[in-house]
Order: sequence, then C-alpha cells, then structure tokens
Amino acid sequence: MRVGVSGYYGFQNAGDEAILEAIVQEIRARGHQTVVFSNNPSETAQRYGVEAVKRTQPLEVCKALGKVDVLLSGGGGLLQDKTSRLSLWYYLTLIGLARRRGKPVYVFNQSLGPLSRGGESQVRRALRGLPCYFRDQDSLEYGRSLGLEVHLGADPALLLAPPPVEREPNMVVLVPKYGTEEANANLHKLADRLRVEGYDVVILALQPGFDEPVLEKFSSFTRELAWDPRRVSYLLAQAGYVISVRLHGAILAAAAGTPFAGIAYDPKVAGFCRDAGAVYLDMPGDPDLLASAVLTQRQPNWKAVEAMKARARTSFDQVLSSSRQGRVKSSR
Repeated sequence: MRVGVSGYYGFQNAGDEAILEAIVQEIRARGHQTVVFSNNPSETAQRYGVEAVKRTQPLEVCKALGKVDVLLSGGGGLLQDKTSRLSLWYYLTLIGLARRRGKPVYVFNQSLGPLSRGGESQVRRALRGLPCYFRDQDSLEYGRSLGLEVHLGADPALLLAPPPVEREPNMVVLVPKYGTEEANANLHKLADRLRVEGYDVVILALQPGFDEPVLEKFSSFTRELAWDPRRVSYLLAQAGYVISVRLHGAILAAAAGTPFAGIAYDPKVAGFCRDAGAVYLDMPGDPDLLASAVLTQRQPNWKAVEAMKARARTSFDQVLSSSRQGRVKSSR
C-alpha cells in the first residue's frame, strides 16, 4: 500500500522532520511505502528512502494523489491560521483534492488551532466526515466542539528511539525559538542562574534560517543549531533536564526519557505538557520557577508519556489497517 504523507516537510525544521522520520519508520514497519509531499523532495527522498514530490507543484501533487492508496494529513500543527491563512488553505485544499479522487483521508496526529472564526468554518466544512486523530486532549475537545469525528492519538515523534548515550545529570539543554523575545530573555536569565548553580548549560536551536539571531544572544554559552532529529535526540537524551519553548524540544526529551518543562508560546505546547503531566509556564515564563523545576528535578508523569506512545502506535495500526481493508474491499 502506498501512503501519502502531507505536512511541513522539507523545510529543515527539526520538529517536523522528527514527525516525518517517525511516520516513515512506522509505515515501513507495517510493510507499506511512503510518498511525501515535501518542499525539498530530493533531500527528503535521499534522507528517508521514500518517494517524494514537490508540494507546491500542482501537476506533481495531482499525479501523486492519483497513485496513493491513502493520505495522512499530518502530523504537526497544520490546522491553524495564526501564522498564515495560506498555510491552512493549502492543507485543506490537499485534503479536498484527495477526497475528490476517492482516496481515504485521515487527519493524522495533529493539533488543532489557534483558528479564527473563518478558519473554524473552513475546517468544519473541509473535515466533515473525516476521521481526525488529534495529538492532545485540548485539540480533541476543540475538534469535538466543531462537530468533527475525533480520536485521541499522540505525536508520532514520541516513537523515535533515543540513541545509546550516557546521561549527564549536570547538563541542562535550553531550547529557545525565534519570535519569542521575552521568553528567550527569560531563558537567558535562567541560563545565568543555572551556571551559578554549577550546571553545564547548552543552548539548542532547531531551525536554521530562523534561529541564528536567537543564538547570537547566548554567545557566552555552549550553542548548537541542529535540524537533524537524530542529532537533537542525542543531545536531549544526554541532558539531565530540558527546558523548551519549542514543542519538539519537549516531545523529543519525553521520547528520550529526559525530564523537561515547557514555555507555552502556543496552545500545542501547553496541551502536550498537560497531557504528559509536565511543568509548563505560559509566556514569557518565570526564570525562578523554571530554575526550581531543574533544581528539584520535577518529573513529568512517565506513565502518561508511555500511554501517549501507546496511542501513537495504535493510531498507525488503526489507520493503516482500515485503509488496507478498504482497499481490499474496493478491489473485489
């Protein structure tokens, strides 16, 4: 079976590439092939050993949709119009094209929102009758309020196995994000405090082309810019604690079994941390409270994290088995 996958792929964003790596891993483990709609299809194809097409080339997209057996829209934070109305239009249009070709479509382990009133109307119309797997409880309830067919899944990146690296309890990784200046300033205060307390502080940025100016403000600390999810996972597995503004700084820490806390610049960060039973603070974060989380080694609810991983696996089983059964029936 050929599984189409649509998301924010091929942009060198570590979080989205981690999602894609996990999706490819799980699809392949179940004996299927992956077709990725990517901004950089040659890089995506080489990196993951999949077929990839240019996501903005209409003829390529339509041709690929004609050949796939099912479309997974996601994962990620695609269903929002806070950053761009055009982005929401793109993903909903792709869903509509697949539906008109008679392809099974699943909204797959996404978060939902923030949405304007107009965005809610678009989502309600475009997703009517589709199975929607949301990756956090808040998104699930939001989807239910819009009258969608909702199921609780989890972020696929939780299924990435951590590398075999020795943990360094004295190492704290801080993950800033461009565009969140107040939060980044408080991370700097936190880094100063932790250094005084004797910790080794590493500043890890996750998106080239965006995060470089942020790193410049942490010039007195060890810094790294990495979009490769394997490198990111290595550093987070090595750390004794992680404080992250970016969602996948927290998610990949959870996948590695490293305690973490988040600064919720977006509802998806709060949603994940709440479901994981982890510390999180609303923007811009309080450096003293975050320092307390590190110093006291505040842990997430690891049983809840394991339950999230189980939901992620189950979502693949349900979606791919349902699609395969439908394909067999249609061929008779």
